Amino acid sequence: MSVTTNLFEMALPTRIVFGAGALERLAKLPMPGKKTLLVTTSGGSLVRSGLLDRVKTHFALRGVEVVLFNRVFPNPTDTLVMEAAALARREGVDFVTGLGGGSALDVAKAIAMMATNEGDVWDYVRGGTGGGKSPANPSLPTILIPTTAGTGSEADPWIVLGKLETDEKIAFGNRGTYPTISVVDPELTLTVPPFYTAAQGFDAFCHATEGYLNRRASVVSDLFALEAVRLLGNSLAQAVENGDDLAARSDVSLAATLAGVNESLAGCISLHALEHALSAKNPALTHGKGLAMLAFAYFERLVDKAASPERFVSLARALGYPSAVAPADFLMALDRLLAGCGLKNLSWREEGFTKEDFPSLIANARSAMGALFRCDPEELSDEDLLEILERSWRD
Repeated sequence: MSVTTNLFEMALPTRIVFGAGALERLAKLPMPGKKTLLVTTSGGSLVRSGLLDRVKTHFALRGVEVVLFNRVFPNPTDTLVMEAAALARREGVDFVTGLGGGSALDVAKAIAMMATNEGDVWDYVRGGTGGGKSPANPSLPTILIPTTAGTGSEADPWIVLGKLETDEKIAFGNRGTYPTISVVDPELTLTVPPFYTAAQGFDAFCHATEGYLNRRASVVSDLFALEAVRLLGNSLAQAVENGDDLAARSDVSLAATLAGVNESLAGCISLHALEHALSAKNPALTHGKGLAMLAFAYFERLVDKAASPERFVSLARALGYPSAVAPADFLMALDRLLAGCGLKNLSWREEGFTKEDFPSLIANARSAMGALFRCDPEELSDEDLLEILERSWRD
């Protein structure tokens, strides 16, 4: 069956400034306010590199006062957002800036929403134990400056948060959580270590691939998805091998942003739901690594079910196999990508999982992000999911 429809809706309100050296444009862009909450990670790399001071200087040149919140950690939680939103209200900031990886960007978007709305952020989460409410008030404007290439958060409205009490990790968002301005400078990714370059880039690959296979895919989303896959096939392994290669880094950053646009137009399928169950159970698990642990068996199962064979062929060609004629060619290309990035045969046991966890992981994926299963090109039963987990397992 074809999963592509020519009925689509496109509203991308974010101003994206992209390219090597783009950060220098920050001081020349129209500021959405005079006081910003600058949201960063809890590590010291932004200080050591001088990037934090560079951003502060750009804001100072525009007369913007900066309030720093530097407590973001990987796989952030609802309580962190509420703490920062309270700070934003106390300080009277009129916009929020996210500087860092996807967690910092997502938290910035969530803070911007909760600085102007009542209740708890989990009240606005759709899925799982979330309240499913719609915000009564517009979010504060946001400026996002990614220092990694993977999540695409700079180009979409999605926010990924965890709730430790219930072992949930859920993506949510609305039209008000699109960034106002995103400054995407590939030079900021040059110091990302090889493993994180690989894991983050593979996240972007999954965004693009899942969007292309999504039942909501359209002629427009396909353009972004296939170009993101092509760029990653050309350059991700090179960026992992040689982090100083700015051309490769630029390709990967562009792919991540294009895949983020694709997420806005089509979205992910149940591979992301499964991975969120893994990193909800083990918040220390890097999201892209979790996806790599699952991806080959997941897509192999879709191929086995004869799901969208012509689209798998198109993906294989985009990924560097121009003579591809069968869905199995995509699996060959995927295997090469995983091996080239050092993401093949990753151990589950080293991440603290046992096979006894499989039923609870499946139940969590269904409960927390069940909507993604409705976007799959073919229905995946619990038996299918169990087989995927079994095929994925590596000691």
